[in-house]
Amino acid sequence: MFAGTLTRNVETAAAEYTGMIHSTRFDIAIQLEARAKMSERSPDYDVTAVNKSGRKVRIGTAWNETGTTSGNPYISMQIDVGLGPFRVNAVQTKEARTAQSGEFEIIPLVSNGLMKSGSISGELTAMDADNAFTGYIANMMFDLEFMLIENDYKTEDTHPDYRIEVSSPRGKPIRVGSAWMAKSSRTGNDYLSLLINTPDGDLRVNAVQNEEQRGGQTFSIIPFIDSGEQPQDAGLSLVA
Repeated sequence: MFAGTLTRNVETAAAEYTGMIHSTRFDIAIQLEARAKMSERSPDYDVTAVNKSGRKVRIGTAWNETGTTSGNPYISMQIDVGLGPFRVNAVQTKEARTAQSGEFEIIPLVSNGLMKSGSISGELTAMDADNAFTGYIANMMFDLEFMLIENDYKTEDTHPDYRIEVSSPRGKPIRVGSAWMAKSSRTGNDYLSLLINTPDGDLRVNAVQNEEQRGGQTFSIIPFIDSGEQPQDAGLSLVA
């Protein structure tokens, strides 16, 4: 079960809402930051928090909603802190609505549906030399900084274009995954498909460029969405 509070900030604040969410396993400070909507049902907010490494990561999304029977406004949130996705709503008591207060109470939402995790944050940057990339991927439970190094063992089209490496405490390179260059059949835009072995298990993500990033060296890492464009042979050996 989950509990918590959410408070609307002044209009000049960077985050539109701040709050806390609690369970028997965690107490997490959260923020709701307004995001550009791509469609009517796109999220209104990114839900962010600070992980153990001190990095701000996106742990979910949120929507402004209106009760179908009550007509009262509330906020619906889909959150994943690395323990599995869950849904909560931020609602106001009758007293808070009467007082036009900015205080909300977070309550769990009962649902039989399964949700795709949206808790991953990350970035990838092309380096000027050696056809390599540097980047990070993080959520509330892990924070990995890594490099994409050109795969010298590639001999077939299905083999990855890059190996993903992290450094050991003594600075030794450790391979933790593979990456492929790809092109979207829908938009024609280039992106990278990554398979990474994280402390929580194997993780598939894409590194894409938004309109502002396109043509530059920076990519945003987003959760993998199965569109049929993903490379099929996604193993973790030196050539697969």
